[in-house]
Amino acid sequence: MAAAEWWFYHIEHTSLDAAIAPLIEKCLDRRWRVLVVGHDDTLERLNKTLWTFREDSFLPHGRARTDANKHPVLLSTEAVPANNAKVALLLDGSDADANLFERVMVVFDGGDETARAKARQQYKAATDAGGAARYFQQERGGAWKEFKRPEPAAPQA
Repeated sequence: MAAAEWWFYHIEHTSLDAAIAPLIEKCLDRRWRVLVVGHDDTLERLNKTLWTFREDSFLPHGRARTDANKHPVLLSTEAVPANNAKVALLLDGSDADANLFERVMVVFDGGDETARAKARQQYKAATDAGGAARYFQQERGGAWKEFKRPEPAAPQA
């Protein structure tokens, strides 16, 4: 398997739950199975949000303590892809073995300095290892704007 792509989502204008549900929906639209990793209290809150985030739909998901392989979206406190997820969505400063996934999505609240520091550490580790990393910051309407890392200057002849 090729090295995982790391995508970082810096939340600025909505709650964590409001930002995550559309990201998960996009993953499911692409038929990607997702493992969401975070603290138990975050996952419990997210569990409720995913059932009701839009009036006309819900996002099918389950907790790791249930029959994991049945769930296209699995909420877990451990970064073990028991549902054969190709995407890990990391919350609360969680880590994952990138070799187990095709894409690792780190979602963090820009107002939380600890979460920002952890995301910076993960970004540096991913790029230092030669992995592809992309950084998105949330705009006022909730859309994501990608910020590209500047290319190194070409050597002067």
